[in-house]
Amino acid sequence: MLDQRCLAPHAIAYHASASPDAVAIQHVDGPRLTYAELHHEALAWAGAFAALEIGARTHVATMLTNRFEAHRTMVALGWLCAVEVPLNTAFLGRMLHYALELADVTVLVTESQFVDRVLAIAPELPLLHTVVVVDVDEPGFDAAPANIRLVGLAALLAGAASNATTFAGPLDRDTAALMFTSGTTGASKAVITPWAVVYQNWSWVPDDTLAEGLGLYCAMPLFHNSGRGAFNYAMVRGARFVMRDKFSASSFWSDVRHHRCEAAALVGPMTALLWSAPELPDDADNPLRSVVLGPMIPEMEQFKKRFGVRVTTTYGQTEIGCPLASGWDHGPPTTCGRVRTDYPWPEIRLANEFDEPVEQGAVGEMLVRTRAPWSMNAGYYKMPAQTATAWRNGWFHTGDAFVLDEVGNYAFLDRMRDTIRRRGENISSFEVENAVVEHPAVIEVAAIGVPAALGEDEVFVAVIVRDRTTFDPAELVAFLADRMPRFMVPRYVDVVDDFPRVETSLRVKKTELRERGVTATTWDRESAGVTE
Repeated sequence: MLDQRCLAPHAIAYHASASPDAVAIQHVDGPRLTYAELHHEALAWAGAFAALEIGARTHVATMLTNRFEAHRTMVALGWLCAVEVPLNTAFLGRMLHYALELADVTVLVTESQFVDRVLAIAPELPLLHTVVVVDVDEPGFDAAPANIRLVGLAALLAGAASNATTFAGPLDRDTAALMFTSGTTGASKAVITPWAVVYQNWSWVPDDTLAEGLGLYCAMPLFHNSGRGAFNYAMVRGARFVMRDKFSASSFWSDVRHHRCEAAALVGPMTALLWSAPELPDDADNPLRSVVLGPMIPEMEQFKKRFGVRVTTTYGQTEIGCPLASGWDHGPPTTCGRVRTDYPWPEIRLANEFDEPVEQGAVGEMLVRTRAPWSMNAGYYKMPAQTATAWRNGWFHTGDAFVLDEVGNYAFLDRMRDTIRRRGENISSFEVENAVVEHPAVIEVAAIGVPAALGEDEVFVAVIVRDRTTFDPAELVAFLADRMPRFMVPRYVDVVDDFPRVETSLRVKKTELRERGVTATTWDRESAGVTE
């Protein structure tokens, strides 16, 4: 069994006793909490949640921005062994309803800015009975449906117990969260995520990355595995978790310098954005020494020299954590690292379509399993067929194509499924298509990712429409902006007569759409000056 001090609630309790005045979390705009304060407040919130009849295995959704209340809630629910369902704050409408319904959520913890979204769909959610609004003392919303109890912060904390002996806290095998995937082969799935996975998401990071009292800079929210894992890691190390609401390339170095951050976490295009900024003579004059990132950029060696840092990388998924680690000697910038030799002692196979190993140097799908119990996903919630498809022949199938070089480095080649990755967000082409086809002018749609200037993808939709002469791509974008998160709104719209199709099934050949990409007839939202 994994040591309980590897899990955030127990780690915070330990450091609250050993170093009560040490800073645990620090917002770049000033507020901070010591380990003693965070521990005390998390216990108080746990008592308050318990008074709302939240207990072990209760499904509690959270829709929170990067604020202390999100971290208090994560730790408090951990003490109760409740199951958190972190939701992307961009969710609304049909997507928000789908997530809350699938996950059997009974209580939602959120902010006042999101309450109207929830109340609009609450009558269709018979299991949801309580909405906790953490940023106001009294909710003040008059239009709550009869089935919903609105609870403000004052009511939440009134008389809450804060006795640590009341709560046993989580074990590694307890479910920490239902984390939603991007839905690459259909609707998004809720991954049953044990606490052991929360730990192993960042346990691959080299031991000398962060010591007690040092600062880890992170601008990723807790509804992403990377943000959740980074927070847990910082708490285990007794470090300062320095947070910003959203990543800002223009503020990054001033934040790092002002708060004396020795380590930082970067995902998606963050690294490329920092690299592409104008070079300054004092770029290397900063306290940052270690950068945990993924993926690497081609200019990785120049990046390290320019900013005076070392870097390490990995590959991960919601379902598997991070089975690879590059160390500081990371090899070529195309690498995602080598197989880890520490907890959870993963095994990797690159396989053909029959799950048979391919030869070294050949392309294969990455299959993963671990020797440590509970250190990978426990399946997809209420989706036994999808669980059986992913977990077969004793391996979890990632759906991603890799190649292994002669010295043990794994290089990611492509997604074997139809997912799109834009600005650090995984996007389901299935969900984009479902939203686009709701437009009355659209008959059929195919969504793909096309290369973005800073790496990753831009969302591209090819559409068959009822009348080319009256169809307006800008009007389609405006239609979608009210129905999907901003990061999902397509940049490119291409009107076509038909799609390339598989003859036997008539399924769209998306590989051919990707090969064709953006053409002279493609409408570009950015060139047209249309925002989301």
